[in-house]
Amino acid sequence: MHNALSLAASTSHYAGEHPERKPQNGDLEVLDAYSAAVTKVVDPISPSVVKIDVSHHVARRGFGGRRRDRGQGNEQITGSGSGVIFTPDGFILTNSHVIHRAASISVILADGREMKAQLIGDDPYTDLAVIRITADNLPSATFGDSQAIRIGQLVIAVGNPYGFQATVTAGVVSALGRSLRVGGGRLIDNVIQTDAALNPGNSGGPLVNSRGDVIGINTAAIPWAQGLCFSIPVNTAKLIAARLISDGKISRAYLGIGGQVVDVSRAALREHQMSGTRGVMVSQVEYQGPSQRAGLQEGDVIVQFDSERIESIDDLHRHLTHEAIGKEVTLTILRLEKKLFVKIVPLELPSK
Repeated sequence: MHNALSLAASTSHYAGEHPERKPQNGDLEVLDAYSAAVTKVVDPISPSVVKIDVSHHVARRGFGGRRRDRGQGNEQITGSGSGVIFTPDGFILTNSHVIHRAASISVILADGREMKAQLIGDDPYTDLAVIRITADNLPSATFGDSQAIRIGQLVIAVGNPYGFQATVTAGVVSALGRSLRVGGGRLIDNVIQTDAALNPGNSGGPLVNSRGDVIGINTAAIPWAQGLCFSIPVNTAKLIAARLISDGKISRAYLGIGGQVVDVSRAALREHQMSGTRGVMVSQVEYQGPSQRAGLQEGDVIVQFDSERIESIDDLHRHLTHEAIGKEVTLTILRLEKKLFVKIVPLELPSK
């Protein structure tokens, strides 16, 4: 009888007649802990997240793409994004691509108030910008430390896409140390990759940790991939914001060349006792730019900036900071595989 009952129970099991599984206490505790972590963050951060509306005036075009006469007016193009208030007196962080070259900027607060905003400064090369509204005692977010982020930790992206206030998505940090290429061909280093979903209107909103501290500014999602979203680290944002508030811009140096990465021959590497395998070949020299004045020629291969080895265009960009403007540096180049030293004074990169 016992065997018959066992066989019946086994047959019933394989026929798919499962008794409904009741959630265990441990399951509920995990769900509640996760929910509590997210809601604990959303409540304090939401009042500091704003919607940003912008408009651009673009000259109307006639047939064939020709620009019309001034008398026929301009057309207005609008856009929107998100931002986060980081001081009680109205300074707001957002993305450069949200407000760049906007004719007008307005901010809608979480309480529904709409205010005109002033552009303090933007930096397309890090995709960060600071704007300001005239108000006091505003709810403001707290900045954390992006150096303390760990892969796998919980993160929450908060934005105001298309006016849907305090839209929240949660996920984890899926990678650190990524590089994201932005305007001008430059790379932003140490970008945070998450799987917290981002919509286009989330651009400029905060990425926060489980304590509610801002650890990044959401900037981009890869539209053809799932779970690939990127945020600018807050430590970068703090430095850029401080300089934009004090100077209104971020200064960078430039050499006035076009370049491409090439392999250096083994013979040249051995002869000149160089490490690495590559250099940056000068493919174009700007007329009367710093490089032309210094005597650089097309075909020269840059292999060193002062004492630092150069193997990519990004290596050059990392050295061309505001500190290099007007300061003489030495480029080590290979010209027909002969090593030469060129003194050059980088100039300030014109604003975009």
